Amino acid sequence: MRTRVIGAALLGAAFAITSCSGAGAPAGTASPSGGDRVYVANQVGATLSVLDIETLEVVQTIDLRELGFTANAKPHHIVVDPDGSHWYVSLIGENVVLKLDRAGRVVGRATFEVPGMLAEDGSGGRLYVGRSTSAVNPPRRIGIIRTSDMSIDELDVFFPRPHALAVHPDGRHVFSASLAENRFVSIDVPEENQALVSVDGPIHTFVQFAVSPDGRTLVVSTQMTGKLLFYDLADPMAPVLSGEVDVGGQVWHPLFTPDGRFVYVGSKGTNTISVVDAATRRVAKVLRDERISAPHGSAASPDGRYVFITNSGHDMMMPDAMHDGGSTVAVIDTRTQTIARFVSVGTGPTGIGTRPAS
Repeated sequence: MRTRVIGAALLGAAFAITSCSGAGAPAGTASPSGGDRVYVANQVGATLSVLDIETLEVVQTIDLRELGFTANAKPHHIVVDPDGSHWYVSLIGENVVLKLDRAGRVVGRATFEVPGMLAEDGSGGRLYVGRSTSAVNPPRRIGIIRTSDMSIDELDVFFPRPHALAVHPDGRHVFSASLAENRFVSIDVPEENQALVSVDGPIHTFVQFAVSPDGRTLVVSTQMTGKLLFYDLADPMAPVLSGEVDVGGQVWHPLFTPDGRFVYVGSKGTNTISVVDAATRRVAKVLRDERISAPHGSAASPDGRYVFITNSGHDMMMPDAMHDGGSTVAVIDTRTQTIARFVSVGTGPTGIGTRPAS
């Protein structure tokens, strides 16, 4: 299947299926200071928490209501520029994606209906946007944002409720999956080409992708079947199912460690975190702790020493059904594959992001 998509630099948006204008604020410049940061979207509390990777402590809390947004802003997912100078957060309840600097100032925004997952290309020039799980019938399109001015175009992916989202390390291939159907798409942006992948079996409800650092493997987590599905990416436009691992019910955001050896992922149905050996496709360890509560988002420190997983304390498909506990970030020491500490953040943390490994 072939469809026209937006070119690699979004020049002129000549191939855009739907085009929207970006309403970004004037770009601000903040002098980055200190070390790397971990950014957390607290969806229920309408706040953003900023952690220092060296001290593993919260150094800033941003209340979105103080920035003019509502208590229903629902910050959901976060990605960080490769150089750490800016970061982006999707606000489901406000229908916008924000760009912030290291000081936590909003320096740009793009309008997009019920934004969910975010994924950035390796250059930091393009940001891709999926739709939230809470959207009943959103447009069958993903967004493509030019981060320099936050202008946005939309690309039709032809299936309902596009949610899971990832960019291949080559920067040219993008993966998007449906929440409603066993289908996902590989997109070659420069070649303006799409290839649809259909998956056999029961409805999986694909939650999120992760691509190995070497670009050879794609994993996708599933809510309904409790599996991690592994795909070979010898040809990114023709992913081949190469294995599956049972990791418990409601598998959420998977993450490859920067060395590519392990995949960390939380399971909301069992309140556990699984460490999967990427080579053997087997569960190497299961982390259990009474403080793990509906684990959601995942991120790794640039040096690979820590993995951070949010404990949202609630099911995003039933946001009013709160569990006990939650509202923390589990800090996992990858050298020992043990939880080093839990850091308290705002209410209902979901997405989490750090500067990617260089």
